[in-house]
Amino acid sequence: MNIALLAHDRKKELMVQFCIAYCGILAGHSVCATATTGKLVSEATGLPIKLYLSAAQGGAQQIGAQIAYNELDLVLFFCDPAYVETGGGTVTEIARLCDKHSVPFASNVATAEVLIQGLKRGDLDWRDIINPK
Repeated sequence: MNIALLAHDRKKELMVQFCIAYCGILAGHSVCATATTGKLVSEATGLPIKLYLSAAQGGAQQIGAQIAYNELDLVLFFCDPAYVETGGGTVTEIARLCDKHSVPFASNVATAEVLIQGLKRGDLDWRDIINPK
């Protein structure tokens, strides 16, 4: 499975801790992330992570394009509820793309944990059926 990681600044440490906790599961999959989030997670876990640009420089759009091309199977975007988005907003656009293409999406650690446990159990294997690699 292909997994994308994104996190607002105030949620990056939570993403790192989450990835440390679930490193064993994540290690069996391909992981990509926006620049700072990916670098922090990689340094803390040793996981190989494909890095995109920072979100502000277009990394979220790069991940959005992967969603649109059905190249991602799971998106974890830890959002800061205090962060005010203007216009369409990054979180809104990523969530909309995930909804449009039936890509499981978590915007908080509680939902991410449910999805990671489901990934471990094989609950997301249907993605391989509809999107054979």
